[in-house]
Amino acid sequence: MSRKLIAYFSPGIGETAETAKNLAEILRADLYEIKALEPYTKEDLDWEHPYSRNVLEKQDKYCRPAIAGDLPDLTDYDTVFLGFPIWWNTAPKIILTFAESLDFEGKTVIPFATSKGSGMGSSSQDIREAIIGNAVVTEGMLLNGYISPFKIKNWLNSLGIE
Repeated sequence: MSRKLIAYFSPGIGETAETAKNLAEILRADLYEIKALEPYTKEDLDWEHPYSRNVLEKQDKYCRPAIAGDLPDLTDYDTVFLGFPIWWNTAPKIILTFAESLDFEGKTVIPFATSKGSGMGSSSQDIREAIIGNAVVTEGMLLNGYISPFKIKNWLNSLGIE
């Protein structure tokens, strides 16, 4: 049986955190929370304000928010699930920081997201381009609300993951 890691970023109300914890329980996977060195405030997440941190990061293609604490050692993992809320039809820039900070050589990376109204957008492609090492990055999936083990099993089967 392969070892799995659920790495997730959940700066707001915790919907992505709850989803990641449920997924980890279903898959019997380890959890790692991606935390920003400078935590996001409610104002930072206000996508309707033109000068909110969320908006300013989106506009800067080179923006890579720093991650707090130690990064996980991926050596013993075969599969890394990467979770985040959808921001501007893609993953938040801190997810790219994470992708660019670790060696994913030989890993399978499976993005998943939560969203109030949009799909995965370009998140899988953006992560694929940022990943260091020869990794397989699958198409991601929105996992909003309750996640049934049956839904997860079907999703993973469709990706060829055990």
